[in-house]
Amino acid sequence: MTRQQRQVLIVAILASFAAFLDGSVVNVALPAISSELHGGLATQQWVVDAYLITLGALILVAGSLSDVLGRVLVMRIGLWGFGLTSLICALAPTAEVLILARGFQGIAGALLVPSSLALIMSAIRGREQSKAIGAWTAWTSVAFIAGPIVGGAFVDLLSWRLIFVINVLPLAITLLLLSRIEDPVKPDPNARIDFLGALLAIAGIGGPVFALIEQGNYGWSSPVILIPLVAGLVAFGLFLWWQSRAKEPMMPLSLFRVRNFAVGNLATFLVYGALGMSGFILVVFLQQTGGWPATLAGMAALPVTIILTLLSSTFGGLAGRFGPRLFMALGPVLAGIGHLLMLSVTKDVQYWWQLLPGILLFGLGLSITVAPLTSAILGSISEKQAGIGSAVNNAVARVAGLVAVAALGIIVASKLDLAGMHQGLMVCAALLIAGGLISALGIKNPVHETVAN
Repeated sequence: MTRQQRQVLIVAILASFAAFLDGSVVNVALPAISSELHGGLATQQWVVDAYLITLGALILVAGSLSDVLGRVLVMRIGLWGFGLTSLICALAPTAEVLILARGFQGIAGALLVPSSLALIMSAIRGREQSKAIGAWTAWTSVAFIAGPIVGGAFVDLLSWRLIFVINVLPLAITLLLLSRIEDPVKPDPNARIDFLGALLAIAGIGGPVFALIEQGNYGWSSPVILIPLVAGLVAFGLFLWWQSRAKEPMMPLSLFRVRNFAVGNLATFLVYGALGMSGFILVVFLQQTGGWPATLAGMAALPVTIILTLLSSTFGGLAGRFGPRLFMALGPVLAGIGHLLMLSVTKDVQYWWQLLPGILLFGLGLSITVAPLTSAILGSISEKQAGIGSAVNNAVARVAGLVAVAALGIIVASKLDLAGMHQGLMVCAALLIAGGLISALGIKNPVHETVAN
């Protein structure tokens, strides 16, 4: 890579790292947060999902913004917004304030992820692009999984509030480096932003998620649950209808006529749904049922982080040479089998024999999957659609995680005890294996399809 391309890659990794880290660092702090600010499983779910709702819905608008206003400008706004909302989260006096601040933090995070990946796609081409995507995927995945490790140390040694200011230094460094980069793609000021689509997306995602989380408190027959559920489903249907008619849609449905893009996003939904649920249940179970301190609970997934760091870039390069199909089929299945191995866990947790073998296999499967998955999806569309394409894929991943966390109340009832842990692991395994099978049947190799402008 050229010096400019290396700078682009570093900036993209740092910006996305902050957003992904904050999305997962909170998991290990949930017991401490609910203890100080009060609330049970529902409050814990909302602290996670308030961030993911706005991130998942508005990441589509942010993708369009990065194409209209430029990747660099959108990223700069997102960096400042993310820093400010992180400070509000750290100072939140009540659970309600924290949840609201997390929602605004998700808006800022939505500006970071698609613009960073689109910056890579626009500035780096050819085989180096596959390697760059592999490096980006490795570090963002590491952030997503390493969050509980860093958060656990802060919770045990200092305060859960400080987990929200971990990203201050990376954000400052990113802003400095960003000032030295020229946008590789000229913005199009004549394009329109689909604000109506954004509102419908928020309602379409937020309504069903509210129903999934709060059904344990009110019951499915309660109007408090039925009205948001039905309204949300109607809004989501209107969102899809509007996307088929809007002149400048935030999610062009024509993208899904590309086979690898459609199949890859379906696989993304299944794999990242499992990843979001797995990260939540593991650290909460080890603390609330296993009696582990937050630091040790966060370190339980450390092997996954190490494996991703070492292998993701390699598998990204291999997918660039041999195509993504084999990797996308094999990786999720191995990760799913890893979750099945963890079913041997008991209330008196024996980490080395009950959890570690499954965690190692899970890490290997994930490292085989993530970079080829991203390459298959974004490699199937044109360079000019990189912003919206990456936004759609990231939105699918984030929505998958928030739906999975929201559905935990149905899977584990109101408590993550041993039975709930086992049920959650089985659901994660099923999602991962299904993602591998769908990839094996649907992904074409090599990718030749593109979407016309």
